[in-house]
Amino acid sequence: MLAGWEDIRAEVLRRIRAHDWRPGDTIPTEEALALEFGVARATVNRALRELAEEGVLERRRKAGTRVALHPVRRATLDIPLTRLEIEGRGQAYSYRLLSEEMASPPPAVAARLGLPQGAQMLHLVCLHLADDRPAVLEDRWLNPETLKVQPDFHLVSANEWLLANVPYTTGDISLSAANATADEARLLDLPPGSALFIIDRTTWDRDHPVTCVRLAHVPGFRMRTTV
Repeated sequence: MLAGWEDIRAEVLRRIRAHDWRPGDTIPTEEALALEFGVARATVNRALRELAEEGVLERRRKAGTRVALHPVRRATLDIPLTRLEIEGRGQAYSYRLLSEEMASPPPAVAARLGLPQGAQMLHLVCLHLADDRPAVLEDRWLNPETLKVQPDFHLVSANEWLLANVPYTTGDISLSAANATADEARLLDLPPGSALFIIDRTTWDRDHPVTCVRLAHVPGFRMRTTV
């Protein structure tokens, strides 16, 4: 039995590459795949949706899903929803807002966003949990001008609220490894110096900066890409 949407995605790709499903073939329905893999239909839907966005599958209402005749790679900035990533692994998701304040970002953050020194931004620090265990520490600087209303970030993460409410047109992502600082280790319930997978991401809506976020993932995090 497969565990989450990432595993379903990998299995569908394996079958396509092995020519079990050839270009133009209609693949089984979401209901059939959910039954075969022993997962919820929503998990299968997420996996197929990802592959359709990548151009590997073609999905049409009432016509089903088929393998693309001419797969097209789409270069996009895909910002994942942390909640769905955790739930896709079959784990229960929860969230805690640790701090929220208006402050001047560090010079490096201000430079990345193209802001003058002393500019005020909303600084949010939160913790995403999987099965009540820390999974991701999020340190985010958010341009308050992008907020049409003031959400309650105690109830919803900035990651989820921004993806649902604030458009973005461009951005950049950098990936790195780092040893957990004392504060990071305490918040993530890890020994000091533990290896963390770091994602630094900055987004803009045309010429307007939206947010700059640092995501520190606990050991064991997997990031999938396609080539």
